[in-house]
Amino acid sequence: MRKLLAFLFLVFLVQISKAQIDASPSPKLKTQLTVPVSISVSEINSLINRTVSGLIFEDDSFTDNNNDQFKVKVFKSSDIVLTALKDNRMLIEVPLKIWAVKGYGAFGHYVYQETEFGVKMKFISAISMNTDWKLVSNTSAAGFEWIVKPVLVFTKINIPIAPLVESSLVEQQKNFTGIIDRQISDSFDLKPYLLDIWNQFAMPFQVSEEYNTWLKLTPVSIGMTPVKLYSDWIKTTIGIDLYSESFVGKIPAPSPLIFNFPNFQKQDTLPADFKLQTTIQISYDTMTEIARKQFLGYEFEMTSKKNKVKIEDISLYPDKQSITMEIRTSGELNGTVLLNGYPYYDETSHQIKIKDTELHVKTKNLLQKTALLLFKGKIKRTIENDYGVPLKDIEDNSKKSLLENFNKEYHPGIFLSGRVLDLKPSQIFLFNNFITVVIDTKANLKLNIQELKF
Repeated sequence: MRKLLAFLFLVFLVQISKAQIDASPSPKLKTQLTVPVSISVSEINSLINRTVSGLIFEDDSFTDNNNDQFKVKVFKSSDIVLTALKDNRMLIEVPLKIWAVKGYGAFGHYVYQETEFGVKMKFISAISMNTDWKLVSNTSAAGFEWIVKPVLVFTKINIPIAPLVESSLVEQQKNFTGIIDRQISDSFDLKPYLLDIWNQFAMPFQVSEEYNTWLKLTPVSIGMTPVKLYSDWIKTTIGIDLYSESFVGKIPAPSPLIFNFPNFQKQDTLPADFKLQTTIQISYDTMTEIARKQFLGYEFEMTSKKNKVKIEDISLYPDKQSITMEIRTSGELNGTVLLNGYPYYDETSHQIKIKDTELHVKTKNLLQKTALLLFKGKIKRTIENDYGVPLKDIEDNSKKSLLENFNKEYHPGIFLSGRVLDLKPSQIFLFNNFITVVIDTKANLKLNIQELKF
């Protein structure tokens, strides 16, 4: 499960700049993971079958119960069968083989005859989950179904003994209800699994050795919806509220480990889909490198083919919540152009682009007013239309990797399946050495527990 948890965030923390930046965290983002969980009814079935086996009850005295001259042994004859019912209940059918001996006579002289027969003992069990993560059953007796009613044959006399057997089994059936409930509560416990996952959340881990990038996840609280029984599955949804922070350049201090797993908060409902908010960091050096590849040597034709302005160099840096693109030019305009604008994510091109630009010119050979206006219009349109930091490959690879890792068995008996419904950048924050892009990912997961040995 640790690999899964790490991967859920690794695909979003792609450090696309190799330049050294401050060892500072990205914004602390609150996220909720919601995971519908399905536990196979066969798990409960297996648990009960392991709990109840062999000899179940024995009365080895002829003289007890008012000298009833009756002995009986009750065995589980085959696997117990669970069937889902309405209203969050299960029918539990316990097949029994019964061996009985009955004495017939008077004044201390008896003739004994033994017999074997079969019966199904039935229970109704309601299922719920305590806030301490233990599965709870409330079991009550639901009578018997005779396969063959027991009869003892003395000479030519058939003596039915079903009432004697039933009276013993009715008493024992009351005891079995408590045994079933205790064994389910004691054995079917999710806390050891969840405690390990919770502590993995608290430990920072390196998501990129090449870029020395670390992720720290801090769980805040956990909730769960009421357990529901559907056909062959017990279903619920777990929601984990947490903070995610990414660090570059150093290992962040871990959150304290816990040794007692916290109780969950009861939630009436939790959404099937969830949204992760994580980040990527892009340095201004990287943004500058992209701009140079696009525009170095680019020429703007002015009034004629001979009259041109050429871009000689370009660099980007922050200016409060905007970005300044400093452009050094030659030709008809020999000087420096400062173009200031606001970064945004363009969904069509899958790029971070710049909009609402304003332009200031610093030069000695000032163009004529008409030529200057023409140049300003051309360079603004060119930068706004053509400049962009590409994110398409990151988005595609993230979706592909998520799908591959959403559909695996991560622990024997724990099967995860899921879909990525949407993945795109949503917000951009500016810092001294880099911009931070918030990535919104809408997805859903399903966790099936089947053949897990509690």
